Amino acid sequence: MNAKNQEGVIDVRRKDGRFLTRTEWLKSHHSFSFGPHYDADNIGHGLLIVNNDDVIRAGTGFMTHPHRDMEIVTWVLDGELEHKDSEGHKGIIYPGLAQRMSAGTGIWHSEINPSKSKDVRLVQMWVLPDTESINPGYEQLDVSTQLGKGGLVPLASGRGHDAAISIRQKNAVLWVGRLKPGEAVKVPDARTAHLYIAKGAADLEGAGTLREGDAARLLGAGSPKLIADGQSGAEVLIWENR
Repeated sequence: MNAKNQEGVIDVRRKDGRFLTRTEWLKSHHSFSFGPHYDADNIGHGLLIVNNDDVIRAGTGFMTHPHRDMEIVTWVLDGELEHKDSEGHKGIIYPGLAQRMSAGTGIWHSEINPSKSKDVRLVQMWVLPDTESINPGYEQLDVSTQLGKGGLVPLASGRGHDAAISIRQKNAVLWVGRLKPGEAVKVPDARTAHLYIAKGAADLEGAGTLREGDAARLLGAGSPKLIADGQSGAEVLIWENR
């Protein structure tokens, strides 16, 4: 559904319209073309080219595999994810911990659910770097305290924000919000923005109600108001591209 406001276009993409990969250990919804799922008209929005909502079964995960020239941000919603890479980084990612991996000239990593009984749910997002062939890098930081204060928190930024983690893309910022029931924020004013409802529901000015798994792709749409559902609240992820 495309909605027009005074300045631009808001393209609403519903949860059920996403690509789906399902295996014995993984259920992954893809907002854009990914792997065997290809649509020439849906390869990204702005600098964001991957927005995967993954559920990984206990004791399973992505075995060691390579990446190159990509800024990869992982945000865990429920459970825990163990990260290991060829640069010697190792850690457990949990809700509230921001993680960024810069693939650069090339890196190998694995992502495993270490639990014996609980699934892990996460959103993994890829943006194109502004410089290719950099040295691989890794960064993580807990932002739970900032999120508890309300509003939108800059989770990853290449534009000099006092963000949790930095990315090698000077035109992109990722905002996250755990909005309380009825809490209102404004979507950052940018050339393009991608709003994803990770949990709960919210009303987006000019577009109506968005529920868990729904997304809105904004193009020159200004800074519309977003109001979290009065009962469930909402956890939201917003990429802006200047």
